[in-house]
Amino acid sequence: MRKRKGFTLIELLVVIAIIGLLSTLAVVSLNSARQKSRDAKRVTDIKQIQTALELYHGDEEAYPTAASGANLGEGTNMCLDDANGFIGTCTGSVYMARVPHDPEPTAQHYVYTSAAGTTYSIAFSLEGKVGDLEGDCVAAPGGDISCS
Repeated sequence: MRKRKGFTLIELLVVIAIIGLLSTLAVVSLNSARQKSRDAKRVTDIKQIQTALELYHGDEEAYPTAASGANLGEGTNMCLDDANGFIGTCTGSVYMARVPHDPEPTAQHYVYTSAAGTTYSIAFSLEGKVGDLEGDCVAAPGGDISCS
């Protein structure tokens, strides 16, 4: 009798199936971690914008006006200064040199609204849950964030 060395076809197929199953589980776990990371960044971005707006309000005694809603972090809303509020390029005293934007390029934006300058709202959406925050959220003066 000859002794055969190596693996049978069945053994190889079982190993390939196990590797496929493990890689699928890893990808699902990685996507969940990416979602949580983007949501955490969104909340952090909003908190930073709120801090800059409170500093602006302390000096200017009003919030920058944007009655129709401005997409923060893009176009003409890249910077926050004392001369123009949200603007593309800062020219005065800078409160936020680079206003952050949503980490997901195809997602909704951070939408800033302030009609009279006495209050403001920043609308944004979360993909999952961060603490007690979930879904469509609105940030307001004083660091308040509420979600529906």
